[in-house]
Parts: sequence; structure tokens; C-alpha cells
Amino acid sequence: MRVLIVSAASSIHTVRWVNGLSGRGHEVHLASVHPAGIHAIDTKVCLHLAPHPGKTRYVVNARWLHSLADRIRPDIINVHYATGYGLLGRLAKFDAPTLLSVWGSDVYDSPKNPLMRRMVRGNLAAATRIASTSRCMAKVTQELMGNDRPISITPFGVDTDALTPSDVPKDGSVVRIGTVKALYAKYGIGELIRAYSRVHDEHPATSLHIWGSGTEEESLKSLAARLVPDGSVEFAGAIPHDQVRDALVSLDVFAALSTTSESFGVAIIEAGACGLPVVVSDADGPAEVVNEGVTGFVVPTCDVLASAEALNHLVDDVDLRHRMGTAGREHVVREYSWQHSLDLMEEAYRQTIADAESRIA
Repeated sequence: MRVLIVSAASSIHTVRWVNGLSGRGHEVHLASVHPAGIHAIDTKVCLHLAPHPGKTRYVVNARWLHSLADRIRPDIINVHYATGYGLLGRLAKFDAPTLLSVWGSDVYDSPKNPLMRRMVRGNLAAATRIASTSRCMAKVTQELMGNDRPISITPFGVDTDALTPSDVPKDGSVVRIGTVKALYAKYGIGELIRAYSRVHDEHPATSLHIWGSGTEEESLKSLAARLVPDGSVEFAGAIPHDQVRDALVSLDVFAALSTTSESFGVAIIEAGACGLPVVVSDADGPAEVVNEGVTGFVVPTCDVLASAEALNHLVDDVDLRHRMGTAGREHVVREYSWQHSLDLMEEAYRQTIADAESRIA
């Protein structure tokens, strides 16, 4: 297919989609109002940068985008993000079938403002079809639209060839718990530290490792120093994505105790791909990617006691850690591999084209 993707060229998520689709032999064009960033775009992808930057870029570039689409004549247009780029795509008034992919905050957070809600609903209505990375976000999107339009599920998978379990036996003298998350309140790092402090009281041969940076870093370090003064909580800082596998395979248990809904649980499926059992909150997104009692434990949001109990189960039982980790790896390979995600996106494109043809008929 000839595909026009309208999305931020600076985003790693955009780059992975365009590179993946190009690698499958599609002719891929990327239209962006953001310049390319540090993530390398495949040289076979045709990058088109909007001529007008600035605060009104999603409005003033609509004519340019319409002309670009007329010149490219794509089989399918895939607009990513329902606010800014969704508005740009809506104003461009495409003639080709259009799939609008929602990402998260565009349907969870932005519509809390009445004006933004009206705009997002209009952007969603203008698209031929909608895609969501998760079933839980698809439900929120349908409620926002006020109808039961079918939504394609296109999860953001992981590279299961690069993310693999460790082939080096662990010494088992210390059970290492950890997470790879930005240090913001919504990701529940404080809840994890509180739960870990209870685990560590019962099991001194444990440690907690936190990779990430963010606005809560200093307050979280203070919390850890107060609750776990022996220094067994390590803040390792933010790491590039190519170092995530090394961080994960150094752990025995992965935890993600988000306090609010997320669109998906990429960090959790990365941990699963590396053969780790997980403990996650029941917030939208994280809970969807875990098989309760099989690949990990799902605990109530902000319930420190339940989180500590789940972590204790895994600390106590090495065989349970192994079983859940093995099951987690199998689950991710089956449901969330990057190649499977590309299969699902291609199917969403075919469905969008069929939707457009049925409307004409």
C-alpha cells in the first residue's frame, strides 16, 4: 500500500510505525509539523515537513497537507493523536480513507476541558475509522464519541527478538525488585517504595531498583531514605531504550503500580518479554496486559498492603517467579510482538479502506 502517516516525526512511536511499515514493503510517507528528532527514520520513508511552525501549526498547515495528500494519492492515511494532529487531519479534508489512532492523553485527559472535548469529538467523527492501542482505551473513546463505532485494536508491541530473558543464572542471594518508569506521581513510584519498605522489613535480602527521571525524583528519594534507610533502594536514573533489556534482566520481579489509567502497558510487556513476573495496579492499561495469577498479580490501585502482599508471594517463591516469568514471555510473544502489531495495523488499514468503500456503495 501507499501509506501517508500524519504524526510527529520526533516521536519514537511514530518512527517505529513508519520504519516497521516501510520494512514490510509499503511505500510510506510521513507528514509532520515537528522536525525529526534523535530517532532514525528509515531512508526509504519519505519525510514531508510542514512549512509553517508556531502555535497555530495544526490549523495553518491544513491546506499544505491537503495538497500533499492529493499529490501522493495514498491508499490510506493514518493520523496519529486525536488532538493536534487529529485537528490538522480534519481540517485537511482528505479524500482518501483515514484511520485516526488515539494514543492516550488525547482521549483520557484533553476532553476534561469542554472546548477540547468538543474538538476531539469532531476530530474523531471526521475519520473513516478509529484505532486504539488497548481495549480499555477503545471503550473510553467510544464513550467520548457517544456511539458504538467499531474500533481497531493496534497495540504498540515490543521487539521480542531483542528483549529476551537472561541466559546467565542469577545467584539468588538478593531478590531484586524494580521498575523502569518516569518519576511522576501518576506512575505510582511512591506506592512502590511504600510497598517495598514492608517487603524489606520481612525480607532483608531484597533490593529495589528504579530507572527513570522526572519531577518527583527528589521527593521520592526522600521518601525512600525515610522508609528504607539501609540504602537498598537505588535510583539509577533515566536510560536509553537500548539499555532497557540489560536493566530488566538484572531483576527478579517487575512492578508497575500506576495510580491513574494509562493507554497501554509497554514497560510491563517489555518486562514480560524478558521473562519477569510482574505486579501491577488495576488501572486501565497495565491490568489489560497481565493475566492475573498466570503472568503476574493485579492489585487494587493505591493499595500498599495488597501490593506488598503480592511482592512477598514472589519473593518467597522462586518457582512461582520462574513459572510466571515463563508464562509472561509466552504471553508477550503471542499477543504483543512487534511483528504481530504490524499485522494488526495492516488489518486496520484494510478495514478502513473497506469502510470507505461501503460508504460510497
